[in-house]
Amino acid sequence: MKDLKVMSFNLRINSQGDGINRFFNRTHRVLEAIRGEDPDLIGFQEASDAMRAFLRRELKDYTVLGCGRHEAYNGEGIPVAYKTDKFELIGFETKWLSNTPEVPASRFADSDQSKCPRIYHCVQLRCLENNQVIVLVNTHTDHTGKEAQVLEARQLVERMRAVRADGLILTGDLNATPESETVQTLLGDPALGMRDATAGIAGTFHNYGRRIPMLKIDYVLSNMECAACYCVEDTPVDGIYISDHQPTLAILHMRDGEEA
Repeated sequence: MKDLKVMSFNLRINSQGDGINRFFNRTHRVLEAIRGEDPDLIGFQEASDAMRAFLRRELKDYTVLGCGRHEAYNGEGIPVAYKTDKFELIGFETKWLSNTPEVPASRFADSDQSKCPRIYHCVQLRCLENNQVIVLVNTHTDHTGKEAQVLEARQLVERMRAVRADGLILTGDLNATPESETVQTLLGDPALGMRDATAGIAGTFHNYGRRIPMLKIDYVLSNMECAACYCVEDTPVDGIYISDHQPTLAILHMRDGEEA
């Protein structure tokens, strides 16, 4: 395996207010997008308990990991998925983006963070083909608090600094545009060498076709070389979209074994 296809995919929570575009009316389109692209790694956002159960049931070629962000580990979550036949799981962790990351449902309470707890998952994988270690961090930063976003980004950078891997990837809906302090914080650590692998993508969030032009807030960041990036075009079929975000992909180049 010389290339990794990585997808960041905000599924949009199953909201009654979305009418025909409630999640469980869109599942066929969600599965078409995933199966059509056949990514090696996926970082999802906005997945409820029932949605995570759906992913585990339907994505038979993948191992799906992750829990909810609330105190009982339930509710909205950000599951990650990897191709079961391509990777061996080395490690997995869930932490809250807060001053007390070990405490479920904790927040940066003294900041402008919304009432929503925010988490990240960190999965460490061994590529079975070449023994390289890939670390995927997946997250969904706060949607209202700009100060909180930066605090979350700093915590993510600190965590990624401790990673020892042949390739480091961060997927997520960052609720922030490329020039923002949030994104620049994630890209600004020279020791990490993270780059926006999706830099060629102009927009990802379209709000079921209502936002023109689309807003770029979904990312694949990596210290690996990017060969290509694109979105799955989300044209409605009988009024039904894939999501309110376009699934976002990057193809990342893995070094040959001799180079590792």
